Amino acid sequence: MNMHVPTLQRSLADVVAEYDTKRAALPAALQAHTQAGNDLKMSATVGGTYGRENIDVGSTWERTLESHLLKSAWHHVYDGLNIARLASPTDKRLFEQAMSAPPEFTLDNIRGTFGSFVRDPRGNILRGLAEVFCGLDQAYKSHDKVKIGVEGLPKRVVLSGFAQYSHYGRDRVETILNALASYQNKPFVTGREIAALMTDENALLVRAELPTTKYEKDVLETPGRGVRLKTFKNGNGHLFFEKDTLTDINKALAEFYGDVLPDTTDEKPTQKQASTAVSKDLQYYPTPQKLVDSIIDDIYQIEGKDVLEPSCGCGRFLDALRAKKAKAVGIEVDAGRVAVCKAKGHSVLHGNFLETVPTPKFDVVVMNPPFYGRHYVKHVRHAIKFLKPGGVLKAILPATAAYDHGELDDLKGRYNDGFRDLPVGSFSESGTNICTVVLTFHAQTV
Repeated sequence: MNMHVPTLQRSLADVVAEYDTKRAALPAALQAHTQAGNDLKMSATVGGTYGRENIDVGSTWERTLESHLLKSAWHHVYDGLNIARLASPTDKRLFEQAMSAPPEFTLDNIRGTFGSFVRDPRGNILRGLAEVFCGLDQAYKSHDKVKIGVEGLPKRVVLSGFAQYSHYGRDRVETILNALASYQNKPFVTGREIAALMTDENALLVRAELPTTKYEKDVLETPGRGVRLKTFKNGNGHLFFEKDTLTDINKALAEFYGDVLPDTTDEKPTQKQASTAVSKDLQYYPTPQKLVDSIIDDIYQIEGKDVLEPSCGCGRFLDALRAKKAKAVGIEVDAGRVAVCKAKGHSVLHGNFLETVPTPKFDVVVMNPPFYGRHYVKHVRHAIKFLKPGGVLKAILPATAAYDHGELDDLKGRYNDGFRDLPVGSFSESGTNICTVVLTFHAQTV
């Protein structure tokens, strides 16, 4: 699929210049409007005598005009860059929310808001598609199940909201088809297509012409969506994917997730005793700052607590823990990253975490172990041994840990939170798009 970078018909600098010019001219324009209203009223009077009838010539406030101009500028760029086609449903909601109180309209703010869409339009389309399909079935969350040629993706998804007076199911079908259309470089689905699909399950299966209606006399040619929709009296709908459509989903998700680098040399499942050796090309996916802050904020009363971060990398968790006044210690195998942490003043042990003798003295363990294969299992189980009774573990893991492997299912006990999905693309800035989860585990009290 060819993907062209979206462009406005003029430069962003020109758009900002127009905004600045019109913003500066608003007071004069409002004054002219007020004067024109007064002149109009005077044209309907004799000798300036009030005629005892209200003449509404319209009025507005300067702040209302400023707000409208600002929102107009942002929407102009949003539309001009075709962001609606590139953005995920979450991105679109975030933009809509931001427009309730838009930021200042400057080149820096525009680039910060839309820059990633211009730099990597295809990547954003793939992320949007992944976000949609991850919300439909857990199978789509697994990067193990969406490699090219791998069988196992569901051939249908079950949707609710198809009752007589509900539009929820219809809206979800439209979102799914538009996500696919973005990847396939097809036009967005039309309301007429959706209406046809609601009455004929095969209406969008292949390229065809939709019959005219009493409201729309023109024949509409559809590109073929490769889906069938079967609705039921209980309000559910089953959206079936044809083989070629399912292949496109597989390809798109496989391209988005990509591969994680091997972190060890001992990833053979038939091996009886796993080695603790670390390869020379140890993978490193630092935890994004927003995620670090979210996990630390989720830990109850962390101030003054003893906290361990295994494989602490460059110390992002250690930085946040220090800011929260926790007593944090890290362990890191890479000498360069150890030096970075120590330069920041952190307490860090240089060594392989898996070879560190466990001492159950920590209130909290926070960790982002390797994503590759199932090596995370060894890290998590070893980390638990460092918790004192009643301590809590927070571990960022690949989604396969929750949905495929099942090797940590015994940690999802009655008093534990288990796995929580993280947003799609949470680690994009660190170099991997695989879906991730957070495992929360509470050590038993004595």
